[in-house]
Amino acid sequence: MPSHVYHWGTHQAIGSVPGRMTQFLGTHLNRLDAKGRVSIPASFRAVLRPDADGGPSLVLRPSHTHRCIEGWPAAAFRTLAIPLNDLDVFSEEHDEMAATIYADACPTDPDREGRIVLPANLVQHAGLGESVSFMGAGRIFQIWEPQAGERFREEARSRTNTRRLTLRGNRNNDEVLPALSSEAPAA
Repeated sequence: MPSHVYHWGTHQAIGSVPGRMTQFLGTHLNRLDAKGRVSIPASFRAVLRPDADGGPSLVLRPSHTHRCIEGWPAAAFRTLAIPLNDLDVFSEEHDEMAATIYADACPTDPDREGRIVLPANLVQHAGLGESVSFMGAGRIFQIWEPQAGERFREEARSRTNTRRLTLRGNRNNDEVLPALSSEAPAA
């Protein structure tokens, strides 16, 4: 029995359209130009949709757990306020989490060619150079320095295998998916 099992429910993405991709998948390399512009991969742009309130479709923020930039669809980013609002508004925990989530966040929209401008502080946080790696992470995507992103993926796979992490099926089907591993299961 795995030591950690995560449930993988059947969640409808916020504002999703049936038949339309609703998750950011895959890893894609792109170039960061001298003006700080980079093209969002086409498959990622297909997940982004105009904000219902007429605001930007995307929020960029520095990850507070990794040396990368997180890209959040605006509707998903707004959901971060829900657990934050559960904290005492005058507490140090609230102030620290609010600063971590919002202080360096940058709302943006891709231009007609699908490019965004990465703010200099986010480029510096992620240690980006001329090449950047877009990594899908389900409901968000991450932008990494390519070698750092590859190291993270390899280490994550290794930790997942070592800890025998796995996912449960949806809530209506309690089958356990096999442990995530590139090796054949032990007999």
